[in-house]
Amino acid sequence: MDVGSNMNSLQKVDPEIFDAIHHEIERQNNKLELIASENFVSTAVLQAMGQVMTNKYAEGYPAKRYYGGCEFVDVAEDLARERAKKLFKAEHANVQPHSGSQANIEAYFSFVNYGDTVMGMALSDGGHLTHGSPVNFSGRFFNMVHYGVNENGIIDMNQVEQIALKEKPKLIITGASAYSRKIDYKAFREIADKINAKLVADIAHPAGLIAVGLIPSPIEHCHVVTSTTHKTLRGPRGGLILVGKDGENDMGIKTPKGRVKLVSEIIDFNVFPGFQGGPLMHVIAAKAVAFQEALQPDFVDYQKQIIKNAQALANELLNRGYKVVSGGTDTHLMLVDLRNHNVTGKQTEKALEAAGITVNKNMVPFDDKSPFVTSGIRLGTPALTTRGMQENEMKLIAEMIDTVILDIDSETTRTKVAKQVFDLCSRFPLYSDAIAE
Repeated sequence: MDVGSNMNSLQKVDPEIFDAIHHEIERQNNKLELIASENFVSTAVLQAMGQVMTNKYAEGYPAKRYYGGCEFVDVAEDLARERAKKLFKAEHANVQPHSGSQANIEAYFSFVNYGDTVMGMALSDGGHLTHGSPVNFSGRFFNMVHYGVNENGIIDMNQVEQIALKEKPKLIITGASAYSRKIDYKAFREIADKINAKLVADIAHPAGLIAVGLIPSPIEHCHVVTSTTHKTLRGPRGGLILVGKDGENDMGIKTPKGRVKLVSEIIDFNVFPGFQGGPLMHVIAAKAVAFQEALQPDFVDYQKQIIKNAQALANELLNRGYKVVSGGTDTHLMLVDLRNHNVTGKQTEKALEAAGITVNKNMVPFDDKSPFVTSGIRLGTPALTTRGMQENEMKLIAEMIDTVILDIDSETTRTKVAKQVFDLCSRFPLYSDAIAE
């Protein structure tokens, strides 16, 4: 097989997939991406993803593989682990989880068993599916109890403590997928300690902001921290598990020789062979590249701009009469409650998409509509910031969103805004068509 020529033959081998990729490049280039969990990776990350390490099985860990021929993928995984530890000031990192959801199940089962009581943030108040939704493994495998937010959209730590003291969960999960404020990890740890519970922080969304110190880190307070490697980290889609302070566990889990295991050993065992087989070595290589990018000084400026953009967008929407849950944001995202505009999240998502603005419908606290309809939308600024957009562009985007919502059934309005979106995107170019070849 002529590998060299074959690398440029996707259009000949599978024109349908080639066309789908080409159209996706056009979509990303020409529309405004405001989904808070999405971002645009660098060309270097794309190159690391699309290379020959995808061919290599590497079950196990560096220097402890179940296959031969792993000397070079070991280099990639070691680099990814060391860079992740440096980035988050952690003592241990496992870069093998395929996603944030898998990182969570692996972390949970490191501390609790099937049927145990676990406490997490309610999905309707900003939590994630893996924090106890009844349709998810977390809600099916564990006896889940939930905390939420108060009428101001803020986590009520008194309520968290009351529920914890009453239900006595063995594990508490902190973190969220639609919560725009800083989280008090120290207070969560104090509550966990009162009931002898383990504490896991899911930082999938704000990981980039945490890595550069713009919002508080859970590393020193939580037993384990999980994350994705995309979103604000701007890496490939994947998962990550961190142990801030490794040491002997207090669960009495021992090796065959009687030594008490380290937390890192329990985590690694639950990743492989516990819940995964061979790691995706091309993705791990891309994670290493993304971590290297995140360790550069300009990544701090990038994260600062993400927050500036989110606050500018939230403030402009507030000025235009929209209800932003909690009154603003400390992070990269915000929830907009649309009930005072008499439109649903589903309506708004579809109308904005037709106008070239990509968002996702989202439940808001005390929502009276189903998850398939919702009363709100979630907005985020990582992808727009990657393109180089700043506060002035956020104000313009807020105006576009407002224009569509106020005339939500008008095709003429959507077409007009779509033209404005195209013109704005053309000023901030993203990917060349050459990346599909």
